[in-house]
Amino acid sequence: MTCITVDTERCKGCGLCVHACPRGIIRLDANTLNSKGFHTAACTDAGRCTGCAFCALMCPDVCITVYKEAGVCQSA
Repeated sequence: MTCITVDTERCKGCGLCVHACPRGIIRLDANTLNSKGFHTAACTDAGRCTGCAFCALMCPDVCITVYKEAGVCQSA
């Protein structure tokens, strides 16, 4: 199982990861703001994540980590 985590305090809500995701499972969370006032990225369906890492590659602030190891996603 693969999954991603987003460092919400570093995320500036630019949306590049949203456009990079081929599955369309990353969105800016309209209900959450970080301490800087930005709506941050979030994965809406971790079960559909393929671990392609396009989101992480597009993130200019290196806020996204992709996990491809068994057992990591449940604790992340």
